[in-house]
Amino acid sequence: MSTTDTTSMIGTRLRRLRLASGRSLSSVAESVGISPSALSQIETGAMQPSVNRLIEIVTQVGAPVSAVFDDHDVFAPHTLAAGTSEPIPGVHVSSAEGGAQGGGQGASAATLGQGVVYRRLAPVALDGIDLFESVYPPGAASSIDGAMLVHAGYEMGSVVRGTLRFEFSEGTVELGPGGSLAFWATRPHRVVNASDDVPAAAIWLTLRDLSET
Repeated sequence: MSTTDTTSMIGTRLRRLRLASGRSLSSVAESVGISPSALSQIETGAMQPSVNRLIEIVTQVGAPVSAVFDDHDVFAPHTLAAGTSEPIPGVHVSSAEGGAQGGGQGASAATLGQGVVYRRLAPVALDGIDLFESVYPPGAASSIDGAMLVHAGYEMGSVVRGTLRFEFSEGTVELGPGGSLAFWATRPHRVVNASDDVPAAAIWLTLRDLSET
């Protein structure tokens, strides 16, 4: 699937999610701090959202990030992810090719701003849990303008390739392959690949329905 196709796919599904939530274009745009025109361009596939922007939008319409990968009726979601089979009863298998190690994007991948690729890894949709691989090209970041992201839930990430810099209000953490971190996603954060020539990838587990104590 080309970058143009995935951008259009993301936009179409974001619009469906917004309409299903009953939110208007202008109200969602105002909540995330962009113009209705900019949100319209994202929904029509004319503009790629950054990682930050994508998460801000789905948060406003009450949906998980994984919802943008599923081409189904948002009122009657399927249990299995797209491209998943059940060769043995009770054993769900996803045969999507590629990813950070294989060089491809697979069936459940989305290309965002600056070429950042998000790929869902879980073959089944589980309430409150997202499992993703994120690939950051050299010089890419989760936001273009340096803005930090805040959302609900608890995040755990492990770097599998290259080096990623995790920026927080209180400081930064830089991790290479095998390094991992965990934090409440309500803590402002940003992800950066500061390398000039080496892509970086990480595996993320997000627990959405936890309350910070």
